[in-house]
Amino acid sequence: MPQGIRQQAARHRCATGNHGALPAPYATEWQDLDLGTAMDMVADRVLDARSKGWQDFDADRHTLRRTLGIASLGGATLDNEENYLIKKLFTALGVLQIENQARI
Repeated sequence: MPQGIRQQAARHRCATGNHGALPAPYATEWQDLDLGTAMDMVADRVLDARSKGWQDFDADRHTLRRTLGIASLGGATLDNEENYLIKKLFTALGVLQIENQARI
């Protein structure tokens, strides 16, 4: 990669932030998404992971109603209110693996 392109990319990341972003799979260039499209994509992926890992009953027919397809790890910088809302959201989704880094 020529030096000028690297410098331009570095300036762009400085100005806009990279945030660990990756292009779409098999894409040859970046795509800009509006917020609504991005939120719909996230919701679709959460629901897909939830349904693929969903368990209604165990082998003995005990009611479970849970998913093992999603886990949550809260950060130590979150306050009590944020952790409370995250816990409520993931519990409502049927997630079992909900942890907070502040406790670890």
